[in-house]
Amino acid sequence: MRSWVKVVVWVLAALVVLALAAAIFGRGKGRKDGEADGADAPVPVTVVAAGSQAVPVFVSALGTVNALNKVTVAPQIGGELLSIDFREGQEVKQGDLLARIDPRTAQASYDQASASKRQNQAQLATARSNYQRSNAPEYRQYVSKTDLDTQRNQVAQLESAVAANDAAMRSAQVQLQYTRVTAPISGIAGLRSVDVGNVLNAGTALVTLTQVHPIHVLFNLPERQLQGVREAQRAGPVMVGALDRNDAHPLTADGKLDVVDNQISADSGTFRARAVFDNTDNALWPGQFVNVRLRLRTIESGVVVPVQAVMRGTDSEYVYVVQADSTVAIRPVKTGVEADDNRILIASGLKAGERVVTEGQFRLKPGSKVTALAPEQAGRPAPAATKPGAAKPAVTKPATDAKSAAAAPAAQTAAATPAPAAAR
Repeated sequence: MRSWVKVVVWVLAALVVLALAAAIFGRGKGRKDGEADGADAPVPVTVVAAGSQAVPVFVSALGTVNALNKVTVAPQIGGELLSIDFREGQEVKQGDLLARIDPRTAQASYDQASASKRQNQAQLATARSNYQRSNAPEYRQYVSKTDLDTQRNQVAQLESAVAANDAAMRSAQVQLQYTRVTAPISGIAGLRSVDVGNVLNAGTALVTLTQVHPIHVLFNLPERQLQGVREAQRAGPVMVGALDRNDAHPLTADGKLDVVDNQISADSGTFRARAVFDNTDNALWPGQFVNVRLRLRTIESGVVVPVQAVMRGTDSEYVYVVQADSTVAIRPVKTGVEADDNRILIASGLKAGERVVTEGQFRLKPGSKVTALAPEQAGRPAPAATKPGAAKPAVTKPATDAKSAAAAPAAQTAAATPAPAAAR
């Protein structure tokens, strides 16, 4: 009887072991099959075709805006400042009245020179009459040669005195004109340095004028770019644009390269260049820092792709190219300049029209199958089955069933093991 019980116990134990092995084997097989199916499933990626367009080549540098002309206005004659005839910050034209200085001293000098001239002119008239009378044929025999020479020299002396009076009058007139301080150039008036009522000396600064139409921008470029800049100059006018310090938006794009300095700095390895802008809208201001973009040339029919399509490896750059069989291949490329904010030039390794992956590259490897989506399709919502509240897929249930199946044999084992002990 005892042997029969042992046989039954061993049979039940064998059945339990077989049931556990079958459950474990079936669950592992199902997981492997599922993993295989998932590995073979196409990966959804965003795909864009490489385009072809004209790509301008720019060089950039940090520049400083300088006024075309800058003049410190100062009177050329001393005296009391009677009036200031401009507003600070006003745009003045060449020849506009800026200030007036007391003209009475200069006017007195002019009047004095004028009176002296009239006096000498009267004496000159008398000397000429005496000389003409003495030199007449009917009186010449009664006048000595010495007296005649003296009269002739007196006429010349008085003529010189009148000429000196003319010069003195012109000098006094210039001094009188200096009492009206006018703008030597057209420009923007700065803050004035003196107030009305002050007694000025010659050379006392009144105000500074800066000419901003047109205006200059000075910048430095690396030595390696000198050849390209000179070739662009030989080809024609080199267009220059100015952007704000953050490159957020352009300030003006109507500039032209004006001059390239005649030497390269040995300290920094750069050369200076200057651009000129019309600046009709006052977008540039003296002393302002701007980012300068100088257009060297244009690459016709350049191949461009979105920036995010280019991946960077340890040795080179590459893109994922979608082939005709919907698989991807790695294509090494060489990039060039940026075509715009979102696209970059491909110098070699890619042709226009080839499709490249722009999103989802990190899930790919060479030969992976993909589902190509356009950029506008990539942002669509997921299918309804995955939305909150929808029925969950049935594939999640086997996990619970498997736990139950595993728990049941375990319970049977726990119930069966005490039997041999009881039999003993």
